[in-house]
Amino acid sequence: MKKRHQQKLVILSILLFVLCNAPILLLMNDKHCSIGLPMIYIYLFVLWLGSIVASFLVFKKFSE
Repeated sequence: MKKRHQQKLVILSILLFVLCNAPILLLMNDKHCSIGLPMIYIYLFVLWLGSIVASFLVFKKFSE
């Protein structure tokens, strides 16, 4: 794997760290429900799914 592809994964990791940090999570900790689930559960699931898809795309597109 080339250095620039590793840098993309590092940037993705830093972005996920920031999005999973306490101040951002507290913004999603709301009493409102969407499709029967609290917003924080939906936020964490979408974040988790997005990180898997982004990692897959980086590995698939740039693997050698």
